[in-house]
Amino acid sequence: MILAFKIGFLEVSWVDFFDIGLVAILLYQVYKLIRGSIAVNIFLGILALYLIYLIVRAAQMELLTTILGQFMGVGVLATIILFQQEIRKFLLVIGRSTEVNRDTLMRSFTNWRPHQEEDFDIQEIIEAAKSLKATRTGALIVFSRDSELKFYVETGDPVDSVVSRRILLSIFNKNSPLHDGAIIIHKGKIKAARCVLPVSENDHLPPQFGLRHRSAIGMSESTDTLLLAISEETGRLILARNGVYIKGLKLKQVEQKILEYLHDEEPKDWTSVSQTDEQPTESQEA
Repeated sequence: MILAFKIGFLEVSWVDFFDIGLVAILLYQVYKLIRGSIAVNIFLGILALYLIYLIVRAAQMELLTTILGQFMGVGVLATIILFQQEIRKFLLVIGRSTEVNRDTLMRSFTNWRPHQEEDFDIQEIIEAAKSLKATRTGALIVFSRDSELKFYVETGDPVDSVVSRRILLSIFNKNSPLHDGAIIIHKGKIKAARCVLPVSENDHLPPQFGLRHRSAIGMSESTDTLLLAISEETGRLILARNGVYIKGLKLKQVEQKILEYLHDEEPKDWTSVSQTDEQPTESQEA
């Protein structure tokens, strides 16, 4: 162990700096994951209690150390129970990153890139979105590039159909038994309709966002997908990816964002657009 410097009786090495840095990064990532939900208050409370435990143990306060030590003994089990949703989301993020890295490595060896834009005509999606917005018909569409999303597909009704404007309008028709919920598109086909998606727990979303918009953002937080949501009340259209949403896009921009996702390109200008753009008029979006 290489000694960096010494403060009194305390010896500090470069390994200690590295250890502290890793712990700081881990805590920051956990905070980012639960930020905006009620879980952040519980997390900060547990962290404060643990710091108090370390202080009283260092001060050799035997009685308080014993009491807090008993609590810390079951702390792992309590954390799993309290943060089961956040832990699941954290593991999904890690798994998604591993899957992306694995796919990138395979493509570098094979010099192969998927051309999913050839699987279906993107204009069919855009024309359907235009009609749905004009008639204020609610819609929720999941675009999945790499995963079949079997868990979410099984929550709905299998369709296994080609993507076309007429089929999309038929599914989301207000009188259709399949209109409630989301459709999942993978490899150019509608895999299922009436699928149930996770709802975002972010407390900072606009209050006018309904269940469809919150489900779109929640699904994008948990999976590597692109979501398109249209409000039934206002006709507002948003795109969501990686927990970030965009509103106020023209349909030509919607087409561009979908193609960027299908081409596996890096998302551009998502934060700035979602924070600054206002809802445009129908003539602007067309």
